[in-house]
Amino acid sequence: MMPIALPHDAKAGPTKSEVRSVTLGKLDLGPDDHFAEVGSCTGAVTIEAARRAGRVTALERKADRLDVTEQNLAANEESTTADIDLRNAEAPEGLPDDADALFLGGSRNFEAVLDHAVDTAIDRIVMNVSRLEVAGRATEAFRERGILEEVIQFQVSHGYELAGATSFNSDNPVYMLVGSASGSDDGERTEATQ
Repeated sequence: MMPIALPHDAKAGPTKSEVRSVTLGKLDLGPDDHFAEVGSCTGAVTIEAARRAGRVTALERKADRLDVTEQNLAANEESTTADIDLRNAEAPEGLPDDADALFLGGSRNFEAVLDHAVDTAIDRIVMNVSRLEVAGRATEAFRERGILEEVIQFQVSHGYELAGATSFNSDNPVYMLVGSASGSDDGERTEATQ
């Protein structure tokens, strides 16, 4: 797929392209999926999801950031195929009850959002966190709800020329929590080994 265009800035930075790739790989979106996002910000993940899922519901509590999401979506409208519903709303109140996949791009109210995911049996859940303390609390929250499948920590570095050779600048590490609230075939929720 072609890279997405993000001509408008939300002053909070988009999810980096490499992190989006892993996130979308874990979400495994298909044309029949309803994808829900908490914290759309620049719309980077929203746009990527709208290229894969059939429906997208994106929440952003800050109206100015939702405007940026809308503007960046418009800049990519030729490559998006989903029905898209942008909502200026808090989570979990603004979340749909029929989502197949959920991405938490922010940590505000994450425990209530995870409760909603459990209550509505969302199949695929990914939460990205950049702060270690929040990652610890989020891991515990996933575990307490029996929805944790894996925790991934990764860091991306980009090369640059230095004195005729290649050196690297590294981005901040990202902690990714992956889970499911849909349960296994026998009706019990999946729980990661401790």
